[in-house]
Amino acid sequence: MRQRTFRLLLTSLLALVCMLLLLWLLRKPVLAPTTFNAERAYQDVLTQVSFGARHPGSEGHQQMLVWLSDQLNEAGWSVEIQQAGTPEAPILNLIAHRNQGAPLIILGAHYDTREFADRDPDPEKQTSPVPGANDGASGVAVLLELARVIPSDLPVEVVLVFFDAEDQGQIKQQNWIQGSTVFADSLIDMPQAVVIVDMVGDSTLRLPLERNSSPKLQQTLWKIAQELGYETIFVNEPGPSILDDHIPFIQRGIPAVDIIDFGYAFWHTTQDTPDKVSPQSLKAVGDTLLEWLVKYHGRIHEE
Repeated sequence: MRQRTFRLLLTSLLALVCMLLLLWLLRKPVLAPTTFNAERAYQDVLTQVSFGARHPGSEGHQQMLVWLSDQLNEAGWSVEIQQAGTPEAPILNLIAHRNQGAPLIILGAHYDTREFADRDPDPEKQTSPVPGANDGASGVAVLLELARVIPSDLPVEVVLVFFDAEDQGQIKQQNWIQGSTVFADSLIDMPQAVVIVDMVGDSTLRLPLERNSSPKLQQTLWKIAQELGYETIFVNEPGPSILDDHIPFIQRGIPAVDIIDFGYAFWHTTQDTPDKVSPQSLKAVGDTLLEWLVKYHGRIHEE
């Protein structure tokens, strides 16, 4: 009799455990698929270019900040603005957080566009603003789409930084990479890695190894890209040394990589327009960074 009572009790207990497990599974939130949407990223390029000139102090620059903040808030990120510079040359970095934890992975891109197209082959257009479809908008579009699809339960905190005043060097006595310098100098907690994306939308995208970047992190990212089938884009060949937004982090001893196609034919010209940008190029970069974050959790080397 005691054995029968025990068996009934054990059966009832197992049934209760199974029911509770089923309820937990039903209540567990289903994460959105982590797929980089190339067409949506390309639409973000078009939106940015529609604002017109986006150098500091311009109307388009202000529209960019409002639009970026709205898009990031909608994707579940909190936004803060880091202010620096002067009234004549303001610097407004936009910083997006979602989780508060460490270590940090920083993904960055500059959102300003060059005030003057001083490399345009037509001298009459050299005082016109650069549309910035690739040089500015492409990197922002990649980060913005990542903001929508990065899982919320990553074991590392990812911070997205949209740098201002990267592209105004030698205009009105300004320096290059002003926004990233301000941001890097303000860091108290050192991130474990920084990745900058700049001019990554070219329809003939080719990304060699930028020489100032941290080699171990760079090789990890390029290997991931090649495993994803992007070996003709992320080419394992040395490229130029570039003064870009990764440099202030390198100078502080933080591993940083610049993903950039500096062979872009329309750099700093009025021809830097959306027809030169390919959704598939944006996807190659977005897929690589998403894979790095989701599968490797932003590690500097693969294990």
